[in-house]
Amino acid sequence: MALGKKGWLEQLIREGVTKYRPDAESNSFREATLLKPGVGRARRYLRGILRESGLLFGTPNAPTPGDQTFGPEEQLFLAVLRVFTRIALDVATLVEAAPGPRPEQVLLLFAALSHRLDDAEDIHRRIERATKQWPLPQKLWLKVEEAMEERALSLGADPYYGLVLHNGAVYADANLFGRAAIAYFSRSHFPREAVERRLAFAAQQKARLVEVLVGLVSAERKPGFPARRAILRQIDDLRLPDDLADQTRDFARKAFEKPVAHKRLTAGIRSRDMRRFILEQTLLASLVDGRRSPREVEWTGSLGAQLGFTPENIRALELEVAEFYSKHRTVVDVFSLSGGAEVMGEQWVDEMSTSVKKNYRALLREIRETGELSRLLARAARGQKLSREEKAAMREQLIDVAKAVPALAIFAAPGGVLLLLALAKVLPFDLLPSSFRDEPDERD
Repeated sequence: MALGKKGWLEQLIREGVTKYRPDAESNSFREATLLKPGVGRARRYLRGILRESGLLFGTPNAPTPGDQTFGPEEQLFLAVLRVFTRIALDVATLVEAAPGPRPEQVLLLFAALSHRLDDAEDIHRRIERATKQWPLPQKLWLKVEEAMEERALSLGADPYYGLVLHNGAVYADANLFGRAAIAYFSRSHFPREAVERRLAFAAQQKARLVEVLVGLVSAERKPGFPARRAILRQIDDLRLPDDLADQTRDFARKAFEKPVAHKRLTAGIRSRDMRRFILEQTLLASLVDGRRSPREVEWTGSLGAQLGFTPENIRALELEVAEFYSKHRTVVDVFSLSGGAEVMGEQWVDEMSTSVKKNYRALLREIRETGELSRLLARAARGQKLSREEKAAMREQLIDVAKAVPALAIFAAPGGVLLLLALAKVLPFDLLPSSFRDEPDERD
């Protein structure tokens, strides 16, 4: 299975359905079966499995099968989709859903997750008329597949000096997906209105998480230019409804300049699950860089108190989050570039960003003229492994670029590729070939 190769999503779903067996070792599934069949047991299962599976922090606990030539980001994305597929099948079992074409039903749920509600309704109609309109047209599979690939790109990485958003965004989507599965498999039709409500709720979760994490990163000092650019790009990548996206960007810009009161950040959060979600994700974000300053500890404690947690509750959650992070650090760090953080301070990155920006046109010209370099950089940026020969070729071409643009000679040194890719995460323009422009991007 290769992400980006035509038919990868259908293969993933059909493999999941073919191999599916109720997991007798899952505490969440086993405890749910003690309840009466129906929606209640499915909801009980979902609450438990989001934590048990690791989706609460956006990181499935199970090892990732598949081609190890994939980059870590691709592997993690595929692992998340496999867990989503299993959740849908478990829900169908727990609500005792009528027999049906499970692969196509799971596809319907992925269509709903991707906001393709018209396609989800179309798939449902065709399932109902299976005797007349079957099999499902390949174009429907490919439409949803394309939408999922776009999600893979938008959730592909948390940029250096950005927010630790991936984990919370995956949790919000997992909860949305599970709730949609419960509504769908417990009814005889596609519940469009219920799914629309869940989509809106997930968007609100993500927007609120952005606000709280912006508050966290601004707790000690105003974020620098690279951090601001990265955060605003992340808000764009979340693809929130237009009005909500505008509000979130406006909030972030103001918070960059003036700290936001905890009361403002927590206003309107009534659900205990939502309060716990916000605090857990904030604790995880404060751990990712490997240090927690006294100011961060104080700020997080005040946030927890404002959310209604006692100091004892907060300490218990801190221990739980720290234990998770210690077990899954290599996976969580896929999205934090903490390795780069250990060798580059914010001031250094600011200086290098300025140098690259000044030499932007020359850099683009030289990379264009060394065509193979742009291709190799794009592959490396996606986390794909390069052969020894390809790495050598990349370094030789970086040396050629450095000769033409002396200010960028640092990129030709050992480790220079890492520095270039790290900077690509925070620069106000893209260096990769799919985004070449004649003018720098001047968006705020």
